[in-house]
Amino acid sequence: MPRGGANGRVLLLITTLLVTFGTIAVASASEGQASANGGSTWSIMIHDLVFLGFGIFALHVMARVRLDRLVKSAPMLITLGLVLLFAVKAIGVTSNGGKRWLNLHVIYLQPSELFKLATVVFVAWVVQHHHDELGQWRQLALRTLPISLGCAMVVIEPDIGTSSVILAIAFAMLAVGGLSRHLLGRVAVLGVVVFGAYMAYKPYSARRFFSFLHPNTHLLGSGYQLLQSRIGLGTGGVAGLGLGHSREKWGLLPNPHTDFIFSIIGEELGLVGTLLVIGLFVAFLLASVRIAQQCTNDAYRLIAVGITTWIAVEAIINIASVVGWWAVTGIPLPFFSYGGTALITELAAVGLLYNIAHDTSRSSDVTIREHRVLTSRAGIERRAPTRAVARPRATQDTRRDR
Repeated sequence: MPRGGANGRVLLLITTLLVTFGTIAVASASEGQASANGGSTWSIMIHDLVFLGFGIFALHVMARVRLDRLVKSAPMLITLGLVLLFAVKAIGVTSNGGKRWLNLHVIYLQPSELFKLATVVFVAWVVQHHHDELGQWRQLALRTLPISLGCAMVVIEPDIGTSSVILAIAFAMLAVGGLSRHLLGRVAVLGVVVFGAYMAYKPYSARRFFSFLHPNTHLLGSGYQLLQSRIGLGTGGVAGLGLGHSREKWGLLPNPHTDFIFSIIGEELGLVGTLLVIGLFVAFLLASVRIAQQCTNDAYRLIAVGITTWIAVEAIINIASVVGWWAVTGIPLPFFSYGGTALITELAAVGLLYNIAHDTSRSSDVTIREHRVLTSRAGIERRAPTRAVARPRATQDTRRDR
């Protein structure tokens, strides 16, 4: 590993704690599911350890990769991501009503997770090379078309949760990159309109999404998971039932080692355990923000912002959904929920953050600015970026002339 600054070392320490705690949580939460599958009690945990090994390798590679070459390869990465998403539509594996995986025999690859990382690098490349054009609505839509297309493919799987995370990543990076409030507002309104149209087209998805607003209805249908999740959290109390002593994981709570692993942590380790998990994510967020603030390269800073948004948004949505404050959308809890592609990609993102933490390169200004129409004397219209012009401070001589 290259030697980074203090921020990079702190980030690795926090990630180590998150992954260690997550592996223990998966080992405990997966007992019931592993037994139901007819295998060893620890079979799911063993698979998780294998994925962790691949993830550590990915972290090491991303920590040593040349950042300039990685950003230059962004168009190729986003194209590969789109190809994999189209492959899911054509030959993907269906499970639990969703067609989201490719069977590579070694691992079930979930391309939508890889597309998150590709989106982070691609948006940084777009801002770096086209920041003078992104202040125009048409150019913004054109340059971000691959992201919109990828989100559409993810929604079709269907996986509206992952597509919303991808859009949140792009939105945050463009906002930090300098996109005007006017254009950000138009993007937000467009997103709400598309979401509303999807819900109108899929009434069943709408009922499932908004079921958290009426937690005491449909307890044997769309509200069952949330009911069992809240029972588990309430049963844990302050100190919990003890590690490995969850009752919900034995067939009462679906997906205890994936979407609802936070509920199992609350049942076994109580309020103390859940607050510890939240504290680790807050520490991760602060360390990542610190890395972004001290980065001297604008493109790499945007990458740090994208990764920070990615991890923070997923953690917030997952925790909010299992306690009943948000809809259950299948968003995993980063570093905790069982899932090979997700864990590998998240650790690769951490390696990229560590790489940025010790990077000392500097870049020219790539801030996105609005464009206004300038009319020349010949009557020809052209567009130019609006820039704030600092007025010279008045001196004694200029005041005297007045």
